[in-house]
Amino acid sequence: MSSVVAVEPVLPENAYAQEAITAVVGPLVAPDPARTTLLRRLHASAGVDHRHLVLPLEEYAGLHSLGATNEIFVREGALLAERACRRALAGAGLEPGDVDHMFVTSVTGVAAPSLDVLLAEPLGLRSDVRRTPSFGLGCAGGAGGLARVHDYLLGRPGDVSLLVSVELCSLTLQHGDGSMANMVASGLFGDGAAAAVVVGARHPLARAAPRYGTPRPAAGRRRRTATMIDTRSRLYPGTTDALGWEVRDTGFSIVLSAGLPDLLRAHLLADVKGLLAEHDLTPAEVPTWVVHAGGPRVIDAVRDALGLPEEAVRESRASLACAGNLSSASVLDVLARTLAHSDAPPGSPAVLMAFGPGVSCELVLLNLGDR
Repeated sequence: MSSVVAVEPVLPENAYAQEAITAVVGPLVAPDPARTTLLRRLHASAGVDHRHLVLPLEEYAGLHSLGATNEIFVREGALLAERACRRALAGAGLEPGDVDHMFVTSVTGVAAPSLDVLLAEPLGLRSDVRRTPSFGLGCAGGAGGLARVHDYLLGRPGDVSLLVSVELCSLTLQHGDGSMANMVASGLFGDGAAAAVVVGARHPLARAAPRYGTPRPAAGRRRRTATMIDTRSRLYPGTTDALGWEVRDTGFSIVLSAGLPDLLRAHLLADVKGLLAEHDLTPAEVPTWVVHAGGPRVIDAVRDALGLPEEAVRESRASLACAGNLSSASVLDVLARTLAHSDAPPGSPAVLMAFGPGVSCELVLLNLGDR
């Protein structure tokens, strides 16, 4: 087992109401008046109230090439990720030199040297830190990153891992592309980063998890942690063209199938049941669900597939409303909100999930605790 002892999302300082973004972005994406009218309706129904952008809103009119946007991604993404890392390490009571392994995930820009290298010296990480850079997990990157960090710590149970996600989705804006996918994306995705500190079972910060069914009573409001018990990954055959990027000279153009919610309705319950059954649990026995804020229809699909009450996806809708879909950082933002607000007793199970290109599903079984 491994324990998440701190999770810290950070957002860029440029914050805008959804209506303000629509007013500026609409003519850039869909200059045809009929498409602009449709874009406004799509933005209004995205479940998003505000988003944070890495650049001032007026600067997006001048971005037209992959080279220009990727240069901004590398520069600003590293700065945003560094803020998240510092906050997470401070929340865990650790120093940068305590980190043994770093896993960095992103899908909105590329860098070589990779972002983990660009972060190492400014953060003050040791020169022998182990590194795992990841590109391509997409919105599943936060959940998949936790799962892979968990795998690493099973083999090195005394170590500290730092999971870092940074996504600058606004830089993928495609000018003059009035396709349904691009119009939806222009109203849904936001910019942000998140970092999580995870320790192995033998690290001093780790705490023995109570057995399921025998939770300790809560004793006031304490810093919550989450012990990772198990993980599952699933690829759905025949869906490689349903979600991802088409790389153009103008940048990353989104591929987004309208059938994704139906896919989750068809398969998610069996996947979740399979994970839980190995631990003598059923979905009805799980009080806490940490669901990637992929959009209103994705959240609805998860709720409906698992037969959850609306309350179970409250933090996902709150994350979406406040920041938009943060891609790989989204589920980490929802996890941070859940650990801050959950009243579930220590020792109770939780399931974290996110979905990305493949189409892929990443599941993590957690046990909530306190520090």
